[in-house]
Amino acid sequence: MTRTLVRQHPRYAGVTPGVDRRARARDWSEIQERMLVPLYEAVHERLGVGPGTRLLGLGCGSGLALLMAAARGAAVTGVDSSSPERLELARERLRPETWDMRAPAAPRVVDGTPGDAADPRTAPYTLVTAFEPIGCPAGDPEGFGELVEEAAPLAARGAAVVLAGWGPPERCATSSVFRVAARPAVPSHGAGVRRPAPRDHLEEVAQRAGLRPDGSGRVSCPFGYADVESAMRGLLSTGLFDAAIVAAGRERVDRELAGALHAYRRSDGTVWMPNVFRYLIARTP
Repeated sequence: MTRTLVRQHPRYAGVTPGVDRRARARDWSEIQERMLVPLYEAVHERLGVGPGTRLLGLGCGSGLALLMAAARGAAVTGVDSSSPERLELARERLRPETWDMRAPAAPRVVDGTPGDAADPRTAPYTLVTAFEPIGCPAGDPEGFGELVEEAAPLAARGAAVVLAGWGPPERCATSSVFRVAARPAVPSHGAGVRRPAPRDHLEEVAQRAGLRPDGSGRVSCPFGYADVESAMRGLLSTGLFDAAIVAAGRERVDRELAGALHAYRRSDGTVWMPNVFRYLIARTP
């Protein structure tokens, strides 16, 4: 997640030569995205998402968070400019026959930037969510701050803007997996390697966007997989290992990743990695 979130986000599928973009998008939506469901639920519950909520989801990807908000009765719009394959899956999920009819309007999925999601015919958004965890690779905060800055004017006065990020590295088992798996990229390709985010990371992003912090929370989001193969598919779908793959080759990264996952493999073959995510609620001026 380098400084490209506003126009293009390299976390997503297809940045590595030879990658099947559609398969990777499916792996994300079917395996990895569900790991963040506790985060989505905690934020929706705390902010009372439901009828009357007009939600703008930044970096909406394949749309699971949007679907969950629509099921609570919210009018939802998702925007992303990074993966047509994920947006295609989001549109499939949010077809009229699949979303909850309590929602006051059909969900919208926009391929573009927050400005492209503006609609002068409707009221301002009452909630903006940025569930993409900030702070995976180095350099992300600046790009994400720009994205949030672009979205803030579309929200009503005093509307909530939710930013999400990883919790303390010592409470995130997956941190070690990212670090070990990315190791081949370090000698000649430092970009893209995960570094721990500062503890006031989210507040800094909010401040740069002109937002006022108004509460925060932590949520347990364990990453659980049926087996090592499933874990590898899910983690590779994040795109966070692409720099290492380019630098060292897929075979070496697969070997490193499988080795890193071994510590979290349970006796029944499943893989379980406890993680804590943090979210910040900020308010527009």
